Amino acid sequence: MSNRIFVINLLMVFTMLFALALPVFAQDDLNRAHWCEGVRIRFFAGGTEGDAFAGIVYRGALAAARDLGADVEYVFSGWDSELMTQQLREAVAQAPDGIAMMGHPGNEAIMPLAAEAAEAGIIMMYQNVDVDQVRARYGGGYVGAQLHSQGRALGYEALRQFDLAEGDTVIVLANLAQRERALRELGVWEVLEENGMNIVHVDSGPTWAADPNLGIPSMVAAITDNPEVKMVVFSGGQVLGNTQTYFEAAGLEAGQVKAIGFDTNEFIMQGFAEDWIHLTADQQPFLQGYLPILSICQTAKFGLAPLNADTGAGFIDVSNYEQVEELAIAGYR
Repeated sequence: MSNRIFVINLLMVFTMLFALALPVFAQDDLNRAHWCEGVRIRFFAGGTEGDAFAGIVYRGALAAARDLGADVEYVFSGWDSELMTQQLREAVAQAPDGIAMMGHPGNEAIMPLAAEAAEAGIIMMYQNVDVDQVRARYGGGYVGAQLHSQGRALGYEALRQFDLAEGDTVIVLANLAQRERALRELGVWEVLEENGMNIVHVDSGPTWAADPNLGIPSMVAAITDNPEVKMVVFSGGQVLGNTQTYFEAAGLEAGQVKAIGFDTNEFIMQGFAEDWIHLTADQQPFLQGYLPILSICQTAKFGLAPLNADTGAGFIDVSNYEQVEELAIAGYR
């Protein structure tokens, strides 16, 4: 046997042994219950434990921690971006293995803390609101809807479904102070404006997500000042789920004005059933809880690249809401 053939055969043997050994190692680890045990994670749920959206995110994170065995500490922020930033600073200082962070504070606020996390070797994931500049510089994955494109898609779907015409008045709720967070509302705004709609902006502060009733005075004023309004675009599931309260306070009846927005919860399902709500874009918040923890575990244990998942699932309206109603009422959709 020539030396060349001997070397080739030897390399083939080593390759086969390596290929056989690697799956055995991976299978032994993955088949073990709680294979992510020992990995410490700080997880940001965004709002409060009991609010409609954050509650679903939290359930997803709890399920991931239970399935994988990670040591997860949960952080609730009441949708307050300044508080989130301070809590992120504290989380980085505690040096966990990974942090799953809501992106609401935006690129500028998160950037220096992401730099500290990268220097400390902390694995970063982001959910619900993307911070693309931060991720481009310091890495990390994103789990959530692509907000701007989701908003534009919702605008086109509203034009397709409803009898809207050039010159019609539409009220759009958006917190423009949080630019990254407002991208989806701005996407709807753009499409409607491009099609000749008259847009009335209502500034929906982040506190409305924690307590939607705080928006009653502003909503009543906007509807009263624009009695010809044909549609209202709500900025999130908490306020969309409060449609009936806003509309009744402004003297509207069910079905008189179209209500559209984002997310699902038990109140939105009730709104569909009673003709207060007519269209929503789903973003599956359960996945925004589960997948960031899964991704951090995979990176910590196997060195895998972070996950990037678009959780925008499509539209729910009066024709199909019953398909997800049971899960929404249970707090999983």
